[in-house]
Amino acid sequence: MTVILVLATLLAFIALDYFLSRRKAAQPVVVRPVGAIPAEPQPVYVEGFMVPDNLRYHPGHAWLLPERKHLVRIGLDEFAGVLAGPIAKIELPKPGRWLRQGQKAWTLYRDGAKTEMVSPIEGEVVEVNSALAQNPSLLRQDPYGRGWLMTVFVPDEESTARNLLPQGLVRNWMREAVERLYARQPQLAGAVAADGGRPTPDVFAGLPDASWEAVTREFFLS
Repeated sequence: MTVILVLATLLAFIALDYFLSRRKAAQPVVVRPVGAIPAEPQPVYVEGFMVPDNLRYHPGHAWLLPERKHLVRIGLDEFAGVLAGPIAKIELPKPGRWLRQGQKAWTLYRDGAKTEMVSPIEGEVVEVNSALAQNPSLLRQDPYGRGWLMTVFVPDEESTARNLLPQGLVRNWMREAVERLYARQPQLAGAVAADGGRPTPDVFAGLPDASWEAVTREFFLS
């Protein structure tokens, strides 16, 4: 009788394992093509600004997301999009151009003024987001999704990564940037608090006596 129970239990486990294996194999494998929009980031917020923890960041407020080995997607973080505000035009580097880390790579235009942002990585531009030419507001509306800037081939990932922010310091870095911005106009912090902690769509509008070019270049390190 004991032998029969043992065999019955064993057969039950074998059947269960077979069923689970078939179910797993039946699930489709999703492969994201080059240039596809990144997966939805985890909603992590620092002082009201979204800072997804699945990305790497450069001190000039650009983010990176590995697509595959030696290929990364680049964008600007929500802080940069909010500070830049309503952009009329963005100029991106053409595919094939070689970018050097820390050098000016793309240009934002607002009300006849312009500001530049530096490349967070060194490598060759593979693809740019052509949708931004038609709708620059994506930089503010969806900075970590449809507002991505470009993909870049990075031959020396390890060397370039040394100049990115350590992931353990990202939240403190963002907190310091927000506090430094709000110190220019304390009412800005009050406006954010009144809006439930999220930043206003155009932070610079609350700095009427400041130069947009000077303020953005300070934070963008350009």
